[in-house]
Amino acid sequence: MQNSASPENPVSKVNFYKGGPYMIEGPCVIVDSDGREIVKEGKIFLCRCGQSTKKPFCDGAHKKYEFDK
Repeated sequence: MQNSASPENPVSKVNFYKGGPYMIEGPCVIVDSDGREIVKEGKIFLCRCGQSTKKPFCDGAHKKYEFDK
């Protein structure tokens, strides 16, 4: 298995947290709303509540808005 992510080889583990973000572990490729590809490694957190000022990434705003889905 290769250690770096690419559009052809995304390698990751996704965890879902009730009332919180998606956590992705491992190399992955994220495609933003403008179609740009962002290659990340390690742990990243993606917003689910829609309130983050750093979308698509989580900034903890779900705590203030009591997001619970």
